[in-house]
Amino acid sequence: MSPPVIVTGAAGFIGMHVAERLLQRGERVIGVDDFNPYYDLALKAARAARLEAYPDFRMVELDIAEAEAFAELVRESGAVRVVHLAAQAGVRYSIENPFAYERSNLAGHLSVMESCRHQPGFEHLVYASSSSVYGDRPGDGAGFSEDDAAAEPVSLYAATKRACELMSFAYARLYGIPQTGLRFFTVYGPWGRPDMAYFSFTQKILAGEPIEVFGQGQMARDFTYIDDIVDGVIGALDHPPQRGANRILNIGDSAPVGLMEMIGVLETALGVEARKVFRPMQPGDVTQTYADITKLHALTGYQPKVSLAQGLPRFVAWYRQFYG
Repeated sequence: MSPPVIVTGAAGFIGMHVAERLLQRGERVIGVDDFNPYYDLALKAARAARLEAYPDFRMVELDIAEAEAFAELVRESGAVRVVHLAAQAGVRYSIENPFAYERSNLAGHLSVMESCRHQPGFEHLVYASSSSVYGDRPGDGAGFSEDDAAAEPVSLYAATKRACELMSFAYARLYGIPQTGLRFFTVYGPWGRPDMAYFSFTQKILAGEPIEVFGQGQMARDFTYIDDIVDGVIGALDHPPQRGANRILNIGDSAPVGLMEMIGVLETALGVEARKVFRPMQPGDVTQTYADITKLHALTGYQPKVSLAQGLPRFVAWYRQFYG
């Protein structure tokens, strides 16, 4: 029997979907999550319950920054592949709660790498980075490339994600751990995060409350449907780099959509017009994101399949069912 795959952040949005896809293809999976109260714990518990319905899944409630406890889990499980998706998310939250990011993102990433480097026969660490590492790029009509400089983050969240990439370069070089860092671009879909704009807009529109549209509605995002993201994560996991390499890959839709267009699609899906209050850009926000996915496509054949016009109605259908 092959060793299980460890998925950190398994009660999170992307983590639940990745773990479920692995289970569906016959893998054993150990999920790790600390169930922190950054957002609705009932949603995290429901995601965990969905996974626990699979006989080959085990959830371990654990803070990944507890290095000895996480190392023991890796040792006793025999895992040689880890998909590390646990992190303190959120750009705006990082402005008010910086030390949460130091612990979860920096100490947590170091803990995971240390555990992997001491595991005999370790094969591949795939970890979540973020498109936010690119900073506030001008809208020049070109996708963000992995070869572009990522030296001027505009939020602490982005800085910690870039720091994790640099730490992984050092660990790959020092200890030979094959690693892949995935720069996610605005992920959305069923079971999503309540702090994301499309989710909070849905809540407020259905409650008859106005929505705040930041950046005067001029921002654009490379919205990527969760099923497409999972395709990319699994594809990357199945194609480890050579020993001593830390490979960085964009994972997005490669088709930026303006914020007002996204709101229009959401209004159509909900059958309700939003009352909009326009606000200036917030600290830490960026004007646009746009993934160049050439490298991931060449490696895995990755090709996004779900457009925003298809994906947002799927989210709305899930939202109505889950929240009644």
